[in-house]
Amino acid sequence: MLDLTKLTTETRNEKTMSLDSMTPLNIATIMNEEDNKVVAAVHEVLPQVATVIEWCTDSLRKGGRIIYMGAGTSGRLGLLDAVECPPTFGTSPDTVVGLIAGGNEAFIKAVEGAEDSITLGKEDLVNLNLSKNDIIIGIAASGRTPYVISGLKYAREIGCKTAVLVCNKNSEMSKYSDIAIEPIPGPEVLTGSTRLKSGTAQKMILNMISTGSMVGIGKVYQNLMVDVMQTNEKLNIRAVNIIIAATGCNHELAKNMLELADGSVKAAITMILLQCTKDQAIERLDHSNGHIRHAIKESK
Repeated sequence: MLDLTKLTTETRNEKTMSLDSMTPLNIATIMNEEDNKVVAAVHEVLPQVATVIEWCTDSLRKGGRIIYMGAGTSGRLGLLDAVECPPTFGTSPDTVVGLIAGGNEAFIKAVEGAEDSITLGKEDLVNLNLSKNDIIIGIAASGRTPYVISGLKYAREIGCKTAVLVCNKNSEMSKYSDIAIEPIPGPEVLTGSTRLKSGTAQKMILNMISTGSMVGIGKVYQNLMVDVMQTNEKLNIRAVNIIIAATGCNHELAKNMLELADGSVKAAITMILLQCTKDQAIERLDHSNGHIRHAIKESK
């Protein structure tokens, strides 16, 4: 029988032994106090997070993908981070991929037994045509999910980098990865409910990995989303405002240059800052691997 008692994520929190008799304010207060521990736990693993950001950036530069793998809450968090990348950074849906045990339908409803499969993880990666330029990030609060371990083993056979994001020290998954990110926020307010502190820690770190990687490949100028997709009126307005913020130009010029740049915020900014044509802007951006700051520096 599987023994979970030694996992930090499964131990009882002494401060919430009377959770069932607390007032709503008491519950909110203790959860808030416990959530403060998440930030400290994440702080402890920042060097490992930074390494994974470097590896992800390198994979993306080589044409590889960031592939998250998880089950349950962890799988959903990976999927959530992946689907936010196209609208935020203008990436293809294939650039950052989220895999969840049981398939995308498991995002809404659990698929029984999927996370315990010792073959399904490999099968999902085979179906994705995994390449050595990709990087696999396994996510599981417990650090023992067979579905993820199956994928990690196959990924190592292919020769691509592997990382895990778990909330227990020296986990089983860590044995099959090149690097382990192990924030330990402590026992959950509700025993074993890893959607709470563990999930929050994972979400914070996934934010860092995807954002840091996109900065690394030139999807950000200053702190602006210069490859934002304009799929609705709000985002059209945001695109114009980003150009204004980056260049200091007026609204009319920003809108006109965005049109001349065929909707490319990045090209429009480069055109204004370097006083060049669209073709020249694109050429300089290509030469600087998509980094506006580098393009400006190299033009001087």
